[in-house]
Amino acid sequence: MEILHKIEKNAAERRKQLAVLIDPDKCNTDNLRHLAQMASEAQVDYIFVGGSLITTGNLEKCTEFLKEISPIPIVLFPGSVFQICKQADSILLLSLISGRNPDMLIGNHVVSSFALRESGLEVIPTGYMLVESGKITSVQYVSNTLPIPADKDEIAVATALAGQMLGLKLMFLEAGSGAHTPVTHSMITQVKENISIPLIVGGGIKTAEMAATVWRAGADLLVVGNALEKNPNLILQIGLEKTKFN
Repeated sequence: MEILHKIEKNAAERRKQLAVLIDPDKCNTDNLRHLAQMASEAQVDYIFVGGSLITTGNLEKCTEFLKEISPIPIVLFPGSVFQICKQADSILLLSLISGRNPDMLIGNHVVSSFALRESGLEVIPTGYMLVESGKITSVQYVSNTLPIPADKDEIAVATALAGQMLGLKLMFLEAGSGAHTPVTHSMITQVKENISIPLIVGGGIKTAEMAATVWRAGADLLVVGNALEKNPNLILQIGLEKTKFN
């Protein structure tokens, strides 16, 4: 089953989904093996791989190793046009619709279009919406864009709705890596109620209780990354919360 179809099907059936985000810059074979084992136990649906920088050149090594040790589908979550790896199953083609940087809206997509076509990856057009989180995140700094104010639900709704009307297949509300505060319950609910495509939410989720709140607010797919670097066992706790919804 293609990744997009799986996400859409689960969302239509109101089955909550969970993804682990792995930054290749911060991984080695030992912690990848441990994380993959726990992801399997937690019934994680997808492994996202990517980061704002990736300075080590580990993207392909990380992806290849994960494919060897885990049956969980791997989705690239690219921070730049250079983050393309044929070994993955699909790639989120992110358009940063919350900002006004033309490179992040369409420029990088033009540069990478031929490489993406040749890669054979399933390409999933995704609206990426950066939301204020109480600190300047790596995404905000690297993308040179302003996030949507955390208390401006109406701006988030209008942005997501416009992205859907432009033909984007997924919507991603992101507070950013290491965010002080996650996207608010109110914003998640308002966006979900106004779009008909699956909603992904990530950033600043540090506990299983916070994960449950995000799902309850309306997220179809939850992404957890930075918090697992300090507490890898958190994924088991969040996985347990997911079973309560499904």
